[in-house]
Amino acid sequence: MEIKRIGSQPSGKRPADWFIGTVSIDPLFQAGAPSRVAGASVTFEPGARTAWHTPPLGQTLIVTAGCGWVQLECVPVEEIHPGDVVWFPQGEKHWHGATSTTAMMHIAIQESLDGKVVDWMEKVTDEQYHH
Repeated sequence: MEIKRIGSQPSGKRPADWFIGTVSIDPLFQAGAPSRVAGASVTFEPGARTAWHTPPLGQTLIVTAGCGWVQLECVPVEEIHPGDVVWFPQGEKHWHGATSTTAMMHIAIQESLDGKVVDWMEKVTDEQYHH
């Protein structure tokens, strides 16, 4: 058994190429081999969002606070709320983040493939974000 105590893992700043706006990432867990699952709590301030990305083995989001938006490529934006669980199958291009007026926090769970949990792509434009 392993217990990771609150505050034992420092919050991280968002990588500028992966996010737009103010985002903080708190690592929650990363299982050791042979498991390849990892999870983090991600907080988006109003207007903040990810870049477009694809998960090599899928990604699950569990919304824990606030109100956010998610979008698959070529599909309208969906609003998400606390308690909502969003699943993105492997290779499905998408983005997610806060609405323009409300912060949002979610837990992101994904598996790594060849050391990568996400393949990052171009940033979401303001036009795409404001749909």
